[in-house]
Amino acid sequence: MRGPSFIGYLPEDAFWSYDGSSIYFDWQQGNDLGTSFFQYNCKSKVIQKLDSIQAENAIGHDLIQKEFKVLYFEKEGSLASLYKINGEISLCYQGFESISNIQRLIDPNRIVFQQGLNLFEWENKDGKSTFKPRTNFVLGEAKIKSKDSSFLFKQQEELFLFYKDKNKKKEWDKLQGDYQLFSKPTINYLGEGNLSSMQIAPAGNFVSVVMNTEAAQAETNVPAFITVSGKVVMNPARSKVSEMEPSQRLAILNLLSDSLKWIDFSVLSAIRKKPAYLDTLKSSQYEKDRALFIHPLKFSKISNLALCDIRSADNKDRWIVLIDLEKASVKELDHQHDEAWIGGPGISSWNEEEAVLDWMDDGKSCYFQSEETGYSHLYSYSFETGVKSPLSSGNFEIHSVQLSKDKNRFFITANKTHPGNRDFYQLDIKTLLWTPILMEDGFHDVKVSPDEKSLLVRYSNANSPWELYLASNVANTKMVQITHSTTPEFRAYSWRKPPVIQFTASDGIKVASRIYEPEPLKKNGAAVLFVHGAGYLQNAHNYWSNYYREYMFHNLLCDLGYTVLDVDYRASEGYGRDYRTAIYRHMGGRDLNDFIDAKDFLVKQHGIDSNRVGIYGGSYGGFITLMGLLTSPNEFACGAALRSVTDWAHYNHEYTSNILNYPSTDPEAYKKSSPIYFAQNLSKPLIMLHGMVDDNVQFQDVVRLSQRFIELGKKDWELAVYPVEAHGFKESYSWQDEYRRIFELFEKNLKK
Repeated sequence: MRGPSFIGYLPEDAFWSYDGSSIYFDWQQGNDLGTSFFQYNCKSKVIQKLDSIQAENAIGHDLIQKEFKVLYFEKEGSLASLYKINGEISLCYQGFESISNIQRLIDPNRIVFQQGLNLFEWENKDGKSTFKPRTNFVLGEAKIKSKDSSFLFKQQEELFLFYKDKNKKKEWDKLQGDYQLFSKPTINYLGEGNLSSMQIAPAGNFVSVVMNTEAAQAETNVPAFITVSGKVVMNPARSKVSEMEPSQRLAILNLLSDSLKWIDFSVLSAIRKKPAYLDTLKSSQYEKDRALFIHPLKFSKISNLALCDIRSADNKDRWIVLIDLEKASVKELDHQHDEAWIGGPGISSWNEEEAVLDWMDDGKSCYFQSEETGYSHLYSYSFETGVKSPLSSGNFEIHSVQLSKDKNRFFITANKTHPGNRDFYQLDIKTLLWTPILMEDGFHDVKVSPDEKSLLVRYSNANSPWELYLASNVANTKMVQITHSTTPEFRAYSWRKPPVIQFTASDGIKVASRIYEPEPLKKNGAAVLFVHGAGYLQNAHNYWSNYYREYMFHNLLCDLGYTVLDVDYRASEGYGRDYRTAIYRHMGGRDLNDFIDAKDFLVKQHGIDSNRVGIYGGSYGGFITLMGLLTSPNEFACGAALRSVTDWAHYNHEYTSNILNYPSTDPEAYKKSSPIYFAQNLSKPLIMLHGMVDDNVQFQDVVRLSQRFIELGKKDWELAVYPVEAHGFKESYSWQDEYRRIFELFEKNLKK
C-alpha cells in the first residue's frame, strides 16, 4: 500500500525537445519529496537532472508550429521566441497583463495572442517590431443613449443660440476625428455570458468567438474537518445533475469589413428533436433549438472556410459542419446521433473535450472519427462529392490519430490485435495499407519525433510498470529502454501476468476478464470479484493497471488461495459502442449481471464454491458492489464498497446526464439505478469506506445510505471514514487501513 515508494517512481509527462535531440520528462528519485525535471540526450544516451535554469530553457516540440523556423511561446506571462537554428531564446513582448492563447498566422512574422477579452498582434519584420490590438470585445450589450425629446429640451434649443452653436461644434469635432492615422478596432459587444474561446484564421482576416452561458446550477460544499486552524472549513464543490444545461453560441468577426455576425445553427438536422425516452405522443419536437456546445474551429489554410464539431448539450447528437467565414453560414457535413449518448475513442463522452477532426492535405476534404459501424473508426469526407469514406474498419477501435508531415500517412494507436492492447501503426491514406510498427502485448503511448524518424514510447505490460523507450519509426521496430524505475523490493517478487480470458454472459456476449488463479494445492475454493471504477474504463488488459495497488492485492489473495476475477463489465472501454452504452437508463442492470454471470462461470469452470464469492470495488466499482448486495442479495457472500455512489441524483452533471438523462425527466432511471432505494434488502456483510473530503463522490452519499440502514434496523454493515482523504487516497496509512479492513472482510466471510 506504500505505492510508488515500494514500486518505484515512474517517469511522467515526457516530450521531445523542439529539435528532437533530447527528451524531457518528470521523474522522482531517491529521497526527493517530489518530481524533478530530467533530460535524456539522444546522442550521448545520458540522463541528467536539470536545474531550474536549464528546465526553464527546455522547449518542447510543438506540432502546431513544426513548420516554422521560429517558435513562439508563453513564458512567465510574456511572449518569447526560440530560433531553431541556434536555440536562442528572446523576449518579444512583456506587459503587466499575462498573455495566453498564442496563435500562428500564415505570415511567419506575425503572432497573435490573447490578453483578457481581446486578441493582439505582434509583428517582427525587417528588424522592427509592432504591437496592435486586433479585436475590441466588450461583454454585455451596448448602452444606447436616447436623446431627450421632452418639451423643455426642445424649448432650450429653440430659444437659445448658445445651444445651437454648441451642437454645430459637436458635429464639426466629430468630422475632424473620423480620420485616424493609427486606427483602433471598433467596439463589438458580445452580449451576456462568458468568453469561452477565441481564434484567428491563418490569414489573419477572421476571428471566431465562442460565448458560454452558464446554467443556473447551485454548487455544493464539502466540509474539511482536519484543518490547520482547527476549525471546520467549507470548500465549494461541483453541482449535482439537473436539466439545467449550459449553452454556447458562435460569432465570426470579419476584420476586413469590421463586422460581427452570429452563426445560426437552427439549420442543423434534428436540432429540435426530442429523445426517444421522453413521451413524444403530443410532440416529437421541442419548441426551441437545443442548447449546443461548440468545439474549436479548424481553419483552412487556403480558403475562408473552417470545420467545426458541434454537440447538443444533452449529448445525443453531434454535427460536423463547414463554416463559410465570409458569409457566416453553415453547411452540415455529417450528423451522428445516439439515443444513449455520443462517445467513444477520438469522439469523447464529454461535451467540451475536443474530438478528432481536421483537414486533409488537399484542402478539399477532412477526416474525423465516428461510431457508425459500432466501433470508433476513421473517416474522410469530400466536400466536392459529399461522400464519406471509411479509412479504417473492423471490430476494434482507433484510440489516437496524427497526420504525418507529408500528409500521406496517419500515425495510429489502435487495439487491433487484442482489445487489451494499444498497438502503433502507420496507415497509408491512398492505399489504406496498415504498417505495424509496435506490436508487443501492452500499451504503446507514442510521441513521434520532430523529423518523424524516431518514436518516444511510454510502455508497460501486465506486470511491468510504465517506462520510457526509444524506437525507430519503421515496420516491426524494436524498443530500447531508457529509464529504469522499479525498486529492488518490487522486483524481488514474481508478479503474475494474469491472462485475459473471456466468459459468455447470460445474453450471449463475450466478457473479458483478468484471472488470478492460485496453484492447485493452494486453491481454497473462494473467489473475489473486482469491479474497476469510472464505468468507461478498461482493466482486463495487457498493460500496467491504474489500479496497481489492487493488482498487488490480488497477487496476495492469489498467494493465499483465492481466485480473483477482474471483469471488464458492460460499459467498459475498448469494446465498441453497444458495449459502452449497455447501461443506458439502468446502471446496476446489465453491468451487474455480468458479475453474476462471472460468478456462475467461476463456479462451473473453476470449481469455486457459490457461497464463497465476495465482491469489491471503488467509485463506480463501489456502486456495483452496493447494487450487488442490495438488488441481488443472495448472489454474493460479502462486499466492500469504496467511495461509492449511493444515489445518482446526487452525482455530477456531465457524467450522469449522459447515462440516466435528468432526474426531472427520467426519474425512474435514477430510482432503479440508485442503491439507496434498495437498502431494505441488505442481508450480507458489507463494509463501506469513504474519504470525508471527497469532492467527486461526496461523503454525503455514504452518510445518506448509512441513515437508511440505521432507520431500517440493518446490523451487518460497517462504515470506515478517512478524514483527510478525497476521492483518490494519497496517504499510505489510509490505503493500508482500507485494505486491511477489506482483507479481514474476505478472510472472515469467504474462508472455510
